[in-house]
Amino acid sequence: MAKLVLKYENAELKEVTLTHGLTGIGRLPDNEIQVDNLAVSGHHAKIYWDVDHYVIEDNNSLNGTYLNGTRISRHPLKDGDSILIGKHTLEFKDAGEEAQTESIAEAQAPVPKLDNTVMLDTRKMKEMLAGGVQPGSSGKTVSLPAGGSPVSTVMYEPPKPRPSEKIGVLSVIDGKTDQSQYLLTGKMFVIGKSEMASIKLRGWFAPKMAAIISKRENEYVISASEKGTTVIVNGQEISGQRALGEGDIIEVAKIKMAFGFQS
Repeated sequence: MAKLVLKYENAELKEVTLTHGLTGIGRLPDNEIQVDNLAVSGHHAKIYWDVDHYVIEDNNSLNGTYLNGTRISRHPLKDGDSILIGKHTLEFKDAGEEAQTESIAEAQAPVPKLDNTVMLDTRKMKEMLAGGVQPGSSGKTVSLPAGGSPVSTVMYEPPKPRPSEKIGVLSVIDGKTDQSQYLLTGKMFVIGKSEMASIKLRGWFAPKMAAIISKRENEYVISASEKGTTVIVNGQEISGQRALGEGDIIEVAKIKMAFGFQS
């Protein structure tokens, strides 16, 4: 289980257990790890799970993110890494790294070799035939003696293909943005007027960071970013985070958008 320990000088302030979702780090209270320090940007950095490891990514912060003394924009994490955010330190601990490695090694161990044929119960075979299941459909042959009773076969389920990755799409219905449609191919998307925003709002009074959409495997989640910003999905104001589904209508900062998946 991976953890982050927030420290100021030698004092431990907080310990956070990481999930496979996105963990925001910054001065604003909507971050999972809030660092109340003026040297820290509102949404300074983020940590997320990427295939088989955690990654830290800087959000174009003013003072930068440092990993083991080196300024980084994006970098994988390993047990014992030290992250400097402003004047605070985050120690990355991955207690499950060794167990995970053993689990992967076990999963990759060679499968014991089976004999070419195994004995199959005659009654089961008759039931399968009565149900329309064709023996040998798995690619193996069923041997039948002259009497017609099945002797042996090898039956197995072919591996199921992994579901293809769903890519989210936002289509602007009403309001001023820099594009009419956005393909959500990354891990995190900011809606606002700031330079780091993926979906840029126009207008003098548009908020710098109105909302955040984060991707967690094949799921997209939206949440309000700044205090006083309202996010409405399908006519209802949301509190905290909300998963998005095909056809959802999002309203934020005088922008109306439809969410869907790329066909």
